Amino acid sequence: MMRRLPFLIAVLVPLACASGQTASPRATPPAQANSASPAPLPHDRHGGLSISVDPYTNPERAKAKFGKSANPVPAGILPVEVFLKNETPHAIKIDLETVQLDVHFEGGGQQEIDWLSANQVATLIVHPGGNPSAPSQRRFPIGIPTPSKDKKVESIATQLRPFALDSDVVPPLGDIHGFLFFNVSRNFEAALRSSLYIPDVALLPDKTPLMFFEVPLTAAATSPPASTQP
Repeated sequence: MMRRLPFLIAVLVPLACASGQTASPRATPPAQANSASPAPLPHDRHGGLSISVDPYTNPERAKAKFGKSANPVPAGILPVEVFLKNETPHAIKIDLETVQLDVHFEGGGQQEIDWLSANQVATLIVHPGGNPSAPSQRRFPIGIPTPSKDKKVESIATQLRPFALDSDVVPPLGDIHGFLFFNVSRNFEAALRSSLYIPDVALLPDKTPLMFFEVPLTAAATSPPASTQP
């Protein structure tokens, strides 16, 4: 039996080579072909709270999320999905009223933008153009639109409300998420040089304040900024 081994090896090696030539598509395992994983979202984490952001600048991505009629991106509005994860055994309260988008311009200037309610977003979608009385030197609108009471606005607002971040308390060892909407007047490139600023955060029940959170949007820009027309 030992003397037959060289003969068997001589026969099997060419067969293996021939088999390898006909099975070249299997050279890359399927697991490796799909091994790429999405990049982690930009975040700020301290005091047991982690805040991540995911800005929607691509109109098609936003359309898939909100639907065609309620898509805020073509109206110049930036939706930012915010994820808050509490790693402590205590509830954490966020003052949503003071949350802003801090936009940093290339020339060194900065502007703070307040987020919009679902009704305000719907008003700008139905009645585009922003606030015509806003000062022309401003690169972003300062005025907050007055929600319209027409039926079309209310219909779109109804579609947007389930997506909005409407809770200001993160439960112990829990998490919440939702969208905040910012009117950037279609200047998405500048918006992606901005940061979400969350200044007022406190541990409950004794309201122990935490240091402010600031999460840059730049690292989350995995797709080209939107190019939209009025």
